Amino acid sequence: MLNDDNFPLILIGGGGHASVLADILISQGREIAAVVSPEISNVRRILADTLHIESDEQILKFDNQSVRLVNGIGLMPNSQNRKKAHQYFVSLGYRFETVVSDSALISTHGCIGKGAQVLSRAVVNTGSYIGENSIVNTSSVVEHDCSIGEGNHIATNATLCGHVVTGDDVFIGANATIIQGVTIGASSIIGAGVVVTRDVAPKSILYAPKSHISTLGNR
Repeated sequence: MLNDDNFPLILIGGGGHASVLADILISQGREIAAVVSPEISNVRRILADTLHIESDEQILKFDNQSVRLVNGIGLMPNSQNRKKAHQYFVSLGYRFETVVSDSALISTHGCIGKGAQVLSRAVVNTGSYIGENSIVNTSSVVEHDCSIGEGNHIATNATLCGHVVTGDDVFIGANATIIQGVTIGASSIIGAGVVVTRDVAPKSILYAPKSHISTLGNR
C-alpha cells in the first residue's frame, strides 16, 4: 500500500534512521510538522529547523485525523521501542505513513504494508509483500514471491531470494543472504553476513564466524 494523501507528518525519533527518512520525505516535498526527540541535541542537522517536541505525549495535541506519523525509531535486535511506539499510537487511532524512496524499485505486483519503509535503492520484486511497520533498508533486495512479516528489519545490502517467508519481528543483518524457499520463524535474529540455506525456528539467533583481530606490531 502506497500513500494517496498529503497530510503533515510527525517524525518520531531524531537519530540516524529518522534523519534518513526525513531526507527521503523532504526530497518528495512532504511537510514534516514536528520531530519528537527527548533532547534537542539529539536532533540531526536535517531536522534543525523543524518544530521540536520532547515527548510522545505531546503528539496527542495533534488530531489523529489531521496528521500522519512516521516511525523514525531504528530497529535493532531485541529492541522493542519501535514496536511499542507503533502499537501505542495505532491504538489511539493514529496512522503511520508508508515511506518509499524514489530510488527504490517496487514491482507493480508487489505490496507494501501500512507504515513500512523502503529505503534508497532497495528492491521489492513481483509477488512480494512487506509487512506493516517493517524496514527494507538501503540497497537490500527482496526477490519475487517473498512474504515479510510485521516489524521486520531487512538491513543494508541483505538479499532475500525468491519465496522466502519471515514471521513477525525478524531482524536480518547487513549483507545476510537468505536462499530461496527458506522460512524464518518469528522473533529470530540473522546476523550480518550470514548465509541461511534451511528453515529457521522461531526465536533463533544465527551469527557468522567472528573476525579475528590482531596487530601488525613493529615493522
